[in-house]
Amino acid sequence: MRTVLAAAAAVALLCAGHQEGCAMSTESTIYYVSTDGDDAWSGRLEAPNADRSDGPFATLARARDAIRALSAEERARAPITVRLRAGRYQLEEPLVFGPEDSGEPQAPITYEAYPGERPVISGGRPIAGWTTADGVVWSAPVPEAATGKQVFRQLFVNGRRAQRARRPSESFYEQLGEGRLRACPSRSGTFGAADPGPARVDDERALGFFHAAGRLVAEQEGARVVIPYHEGDINPAWAERGDVEVVVITAWSVLRAPILSVDEEARTVTVPGPGFWPFWMGWEEGERYWIENAPDALDAPGEWRLDRAAGEVRYRPRPGEDMERAEVIAPTLGELVRLSGDPGAGRLVHHLRFRGLTFAHTDWTLPPGGHFDMQASHDVPAAFSAEGATAVSIEQCRFEHLGGYAISFGRGCQRNAIIGSELRDLGAGGIKIGEPVLRDPEAEHTRDNLIADNHIHDTGRVYPPAVGIWVGQSAGNTIARNHIHDTCYSAMSVGWTWGYGPTLARDNIIEHNHVHDIGRGILSDLAGIYTLGVQPGTVIRHNLFHDISAQRYGGWGIYLDEGSSDILVENNLVFNTTHGGFCQHYGERNLIRNNIFALGRYHQLWQGGRPDQPQSHTFQRNIVYWREGTLLGGDWTSGDYRYDHNLYFDASGGPLRFGQWSLEEWRARGQDVNSVVADPLFRDPAAGDFRLAPDSPALTLGFQPFTAGRAPEE
Repeated sequence: MRTVLAAAAAVALLCAGHQEGCAMSTESTIYYVSTDGDDAWSGRLEAPNADRSDGPFATLARARDAIRALSAEERARAPITVRLRAGRYQLEEPLVFGPEDSGEPQAPITYEAYPGERPVISGGRPIAGWTTADGVVWSAPVPEAATGKQVFRQLFVNGRRAQRARRPSESFYEQLGEGRLRACPSRSGTFGAADPGPARVDDERALGFFHAAGRLVAEQEGARVVIPYHEGDINPAWAERGDVEVVVITAWSVLRAPILSVDEEARTVTVPGPGFWPFWMGWEEGERYWIENAPDALDAPGEWRLDRAAGEVRYRPRPGEDMERAEVIAPTLGELVRLSGDPGAGRLVHHLRFRGLTFAHTDWTLPPGGHFDMQASHDVPAAFSAEGATAVSIEQCRFEHLGGYAISFGRGCQRNAIIGSELRDLGAGGIKIGEPVLRDPEAEHTRDNLIADNHIHDTGRVYPPAVGIWVGQSAGNTIARNHIHDTCYSAMSVGWTWGYGPTLARDNIIEHNHVHDIGRGILSDLAGIYTLGVQPGTVIRHNLFHDISAQRYGGWGIYLDEGSSDILVENNLVFNTTHGGFCQHYGERNLIRNNIFALGRYHQLWQGGRPDQPQSHTFQRNIVYWREGTLLGGDWTSGDYRYDHNLYFDASGGPLRFGQWSLEEWRARGQDVNSVVADPLFRDPAAGDFRLAPDSPALTLGFQPFTAGRAPEE
């Protein structure tokens, strides 16, 4: 449900200071679109007339063009609405809106669902004609696959994503998505003394992974990666096909590439790698990987494979699926909607609304050299993308069954709103705001956008490092009251400058979000919210973070990474993390106050530290509560940090130590001189109830009780 706060913000964005004009415009011009329509009709009737001589349009493009044909005076006179009837609208190409398709402050243009109906804008085609010879594997003709005209990498059966033929067959996304804080066994112990120890190969396979038989080798000059494998994991015949792929999961990135060659004697498989190799990207022993699209990998219910040579798709139904009646959709487009403005020239797309629509069925592509993800899959395209857009809103829409990100507002997008929408079953992440690059012209900055009351979940189905909400070089955005869960990497990422260099990320407000089941033990170096760079004015407050797990290290609640500075973190509740509620790598002048950090598995608080970088933060009036692991993790020997007026309590009764120091030694270092060690008297922390008793000793320290997560409706 959209809250009063979000609704008011959306109206303010669209009216943009023209409240009088908005109030005057009461009569709307309405066009209708229906799967039973005809683009030769007027589009002014909601259903065909009796003799079918007039009625609704058949396509959104025709409705857009009809609005284009109106005179400027007609378009400015009153709002214009396009209403879509129920049904699936199959796009043959992305729907593009330019500056000429814009509304006016007093007369916005709205594309919306017909009341009570749910139209679907689809980038996919139905696959029909299913037959079976053995009752186990079904096939359907796709003749254009043989000529390369219809090649797809995703398949959706009865509204559910099917698993591309894979070894090992077990899909770790679905398996771990049903659990809570189920981290994979850690191997390296890179960042934690409390690491659970090495994992067996059998453990990894049970979770849907092969386990490399040693360290991967990157050949810089040849831009290749060599993967040592265990006997039986790789079929040498796969190299001859050219369409069998390896997917390698590392700490916070993914390598997806076709098999080039297999050396049976050495037991190595070679795939393309990036033409560069970041200095920080070192392989761990036994990285996890799996195989996709091998013909002999089609061995489990719910798996499918496109045989391009034969011009057919094959599928093994799940129990209960009737392939003679099933709706099977194969995506043909990677993008559905594009808002194409030119902010540098002052030609913007503006005052458009998209409301109550479903956007579904986009595909992903793989370059010949494969895909290597640096971080957050930020370069993966979105189904709905915008450049040079302002006062555009996406309200109460649904984005599902996508190959990449759902929504992207990039270069020069200002004062837009994404409100009350559901984004689910995503190949990459949910929403991208801004860009990774710095731009000089003010008009090309991305800023002052609203992302509120959205439900984002089940992300990273193709690109695990993608995040729920990514904010790059962008300022003044509000991220509020979103519900984000079941991601493979961080829920939110804000800022894109490593260290203390120039940045456009500042004054971002992240508040009242509910974030849980993040990481799911698949990647590392992740958090409920992750930040980078100097960000004066950025505030992280009243958020609820819980059940966050990493594979090897770094399953944190709030993670201020390299250079994160001038950030206020207050009134957040963080509990049930693998590696701690709060982490600062290095940064300056951060203030962490009046938060609750509870029930970390290995540590509660972490400091990364860099002797070559200045760092400081203040930690005051916080409650830290735990039952296992240590209080501090990382390196606390350097850094100008200040800790005081906090409450600490180890509910296991173990001796309290601050890293290598006792409480007395820690206080001798000038830390926590006025802090207390006492039970905070939470109501029921095991059940996630961290309300304080009236006589809690935390209150005497000045701790102020707060509400975290989605605030009550106003």
